[in-house]
Amino acid sequence: MNLHEYQAKELLSSYNIKVPRGFLVEDNNFNPQVLDNLKVHKWVAKVQIHSGARGKAGGVLVSSDKNDIQQFIKNKIGTNLITHQTTKKGLLINSIWIEEASDIKQEIYLSFAINRQSQKINIVASSDGGMNIEDIAQKNPEKIININIEQNIGISPYHIRKVGFFLKLDSKPFEQLSSFLTNLYHLFVEKDLSQLEINPLIINKDDDLVCLDAKINIDDNALCRQEELLTKRDLSQEDAREIEADKWELNYISLDGDIGCMVNGAGLAMATMDLIKLHGGEPANFLDVGGSTTSERVAKAFEIILSDKNVKVILVNIFGGIVRCDLIAEGIIEAARNTTNLVPLIVRLEGNMAEIGIELLKKSDIDIMIPENLTDAAIKSVQVAKK
Repeated sequence: MNLHEYQAKELLSSYNIKVPRGFLVEDNNFNPQVLDNLKVHKWVAKVQIHSGARGKAGGVLVSSDKNDIQQFIKNKIGTNLITHQTTKKGLLINSIWIEEASDIKQEIYLSFAINRQSQKINIVASSDGGMNIEDIAQKNPEKIININIEQNIGISPYHIRKVGFFLKLDSKPFEQLSSFLTNLYHLFVEKDLSQLEINPLIINKDDDLVCLDAKINIDDNALCRQEELLTKRDLSQEDAREIEADKWELNYISLDGDIGCMVNGAGLAMATMDLIKLHGGEPANFLDVGGSTTSERVAKAFEIILSDKNVKVILVNIFGGIVRCDLIAEGIIEAARNTTNLVPLIVRLEGNMAEIGIELLKKSDIDIMIPENLTDAAIKSVQVAKK
């Protein structure tokens, strides 16, 4: 689960981590005189959506003119912002965060994340703040430091000194770094975060460390014990189909293509999508129905896939291990019979009870294409989508 920037800053502030003073605006009938409450002469207005690259897309304004801020708010709230990280539709702007402009002396990149390979908490830092960390890693990898933290020991003065020396901090920010990183670490662990990215972390004119922007992601599996954070979830920033799929324990991600995919197993789903792309097609979604799926979940998966008006064909690819292919076939037939806007179906079944499942599909009153293998299934789906 993602948090908005303003929510992330509220959380950081509760852990005594310095952020710029600001307030949230949710109404485009904004009185610019409210800006005087910040007691500065320059402000930053940032649209609040679950996406990076907002500045490049026109979602951030820095101005000393109150009327500019007012007009920005009026023009943006209630509209969608499209960035290279969103879909073509973009994301709805419900609110705008207004904060005091900062005098920036230095920009730093800093993040905490889970290193899946080492199974440890990982600190990543770079003196090139304000940039995409992937770009830094590609162009100047020597400017990045990675530090793994043993969770049963926690963050230590050694880790803090290593980061401080690498960033070549002056004495005042170096002294602040100890409590700063320690508090961030406690926040990361206590709130079950999977990602905490501060980009940029700045050193201001007073040599103080300040979080100028923040991205926080909470582990979905831990939300059951983070009830307060769960109340901050903004469903308007999530795809309605993904929300519905989550209720049925279906792993669904909406994409921009026209070939609907229903597969059991994430690895097989990725392989299926790769083959579709290889043969010139575009997947409309990633959908993993799981290894122990039922006919009811298959029917719901069909409903979710077909709610995407771009879908021209559905490719079902099931490998029967725990799941029985004959039960899946029955679910497909039932779902197809109950669907009014059915598109062409291509179904590949392999494994447990596959022969019986295929026979059920052939004998049904539904027009279903049975491919010879996965490659044939991908080719057929692309051909149908392009008709």
